[in-house]
Amino acid sequence: MKVILLQDVKPHGKKGDVVEINDGYARNYILPKKLGVEANAANANDLKLQKANQEKIAAKQLADAKEMAAKLEQIKVILKIKTGEGGKTFGSITAKEIAAELKKQHNLDIDKKKIVVAEPIKSVGSFTVTVKLHTQVSASLSVNVDSE
Repeated sequence: MKVILLQDVKPHGKKGDVVEINDGYARNYILPKKLGVEANAANANDLKLQKANQEKIAAKQLADAKEMAAKLEQIKVILKIKTGEGGKTFGSITAKEIAAELKKQHNLDIDKKKIVVAEPIKSVGSFTVTVKLHTQVSASLSVNVDSE
C-alpha cells in the first residue's frame, strides 16, 4: 500500500514522503496513529499544496531576514560598563544586554540567542558581533562600549 507520511517514521521515511509499506502495517499502525494517510489523488494534491505553502513561507522568512540584516549593518549600539582604576571593567557585556539595548535604542526586537559574541566584551571600545537571523543570513552589528 502506498502511504503519504504525515510524520517521520524511522525505518520508512520522513514527513511528506510517499512510501510503499505492507497493507497490515499501514492499516494497523500507520493510519490509526495518524502517522500517514493513504496515497490517493486528493491526499497527494493536499500534500502538494502544503509543500507550496511551506516554500512560500520559507521564502518570506528569508526575505525578512535579509531586510533585517541590511538594517543591522547600519546600526550602532552604545552600551555603558562600570570601570575602575586603570580602565579595569567589572563584568562583561552579554548578548542579553546587547539585545535589551537594541530594543531600547532602535526598537528592534532580536532574540538574545541569535546574537553571537565571539569573545566576552570586557573592555571599553568598539566591537563587532554577529547576529544569526536565518540559517542562510547573518549580519554584523557594531557595538560601542563606553565607561560609566
